[in-house]
Amino acid sequence: MRNVLIVGAGKSSPYLIKYLLDKSQEQNLCLHITDIKIDHLLHYKKNNRCSVSTINILDSNEREEFLLKNDIIISMLPARLHMILANTCLKLKKNLITASYVSDEMRSINKSVKERNLIFLNEMGLDPGIDHMSAKKIIDKLKDNSCSIYSFKSYTGGLIAPESDNNSWNYKFTWNPRNVILAGQGSPAKFIENKKYKYLPYNRLFKNTERININEYGEFDVYPNRDSLKYREIYDLDDIETMIRGTIRKVGFPNSWDMLIRLGLTDDSFKMFDCKDLSYRDFLNRFLPYNKSLTVEEKVKNLLNINEKDLDWVKLNEINLFSNSEKIPFEKASPAQILEHILKEAWRLECNDKDMIVMYHEFKYRDNLNKQKTTVSTMACIGEDSTFTAMAKTVGLPLAISCLMILNGQINSLGVQTPVIKEIYEPVLKELESFGILFNEI
Repeated sequence: MRNVLIVGAGKSSPYLIKYLLDKSQEQNLCLHITDIKIDHLLHYKKNNRCSVSTINILDSNEREEFLLKNDIIISMLPARLHMILANTCLKLKKNLITASYVSDEMRSINKSVKERNLIFLNEMGLDPGIDHMSAKKIIDKLKDNSCSIYSFKSYTGGLIAPESDNNSWNYKFTWNPRNVILAGQGSPAKFIENKKYKYLPYNRLFKNTERININEYGEFDVYPNRDSLKYREIYDLDDIETMIRGTIRKVGFPNSWDMLIRLGLTDDSFKMFDCKDLSYRDFLNRFLPYNKSLTVEEKVKNLLNINEKDLDWVKLNEINLFSNSEKIPFEKASPAQILEHILKEAWRLECNDKDMIVMYHEFKYRDNLNKQKTTVSTMACIGEDSTFTAMAKTVGLPLAISCLMILNGQINSLGVQTPVIKEIYEPVLKELESFGILFNEI
């Protein structure tokens, strides 16, 4: 029996667990699922090839006890906790897989991981993950055909599916709400465009959009995200003239989200100490100029330069920002935390709602005859319901597939790895196709 340990089993885990359980008899697997709370996992106990336990990841004795019993570890923990597992995996000589970006700390143990004949495979989810694999497949194919790539744009979005899109924002939370609220904060978006370095600060990020088209699903707005410059090295495109990675949203969303930024409601840099039982309306008013002759609504209209006929006005009302009856439950919280609380109700994913993942790659290149050409590769995946979401599918399946590949000796690379090498991306992408995760090239 081969033992697989999953540490952390949140909203992205259902397909990961299902895939491994479906393969458990054929592949001689026993699955062990651990989390800080397990109420949502108890139904897995019905499967005789699965056990469910609580775990205190910070307790070194408990952590080692779990890891010693298993052959490979899949970490679904928050990124900040991966190194706790990684160091224990290193000590106990266990392979590790995560869906998170490789941190500098993780990268620093690469030599030690290799010396112990281990693989710590990171960035094995959707973004990062499927984005790497699908892009690198095309990059390698173009290079094999002596093409010179001079522009690469890549965008991914977790959205609500058309059949469940029933609010004016055209958005519901299909993944971590806090990450949505804080998107783009911290450091400016960095990219290169036509050989010119560009740095886009947060206060202008959602105004800097482009329009793309994805077959069958129509138009979307995209904007740059984080640091695109480091992907030149990752994708072996050091001399590329344009490199932009970013986020996909439905048309109009970025511009409307910018209203909340201008109001100050996405700020996470300070705590409000007087917010307990404050109405949403009074919370909003904390960010507006004092004027005893104007209502909150009038001050918002003046600040944002909108009126009651504008769709943006409808959107603000729809999320209950002007409510006198809804109250804030926190003793102290940042504006971003309060906004998250407000939006979690307004943008809640209902039981039968379906989400959607969309991905878009655009390559511009010169072929071996020096003719300029463009290849566009797109993917759209629709979820089943609020549990078996497209997000869970596209994050969980690459983790599960690569887990079996490592157990079966199909991956020979050692050390701290990402899925940008052919021995990983080719078989994983092929298996994903059997689950409807397909890329169309034009």
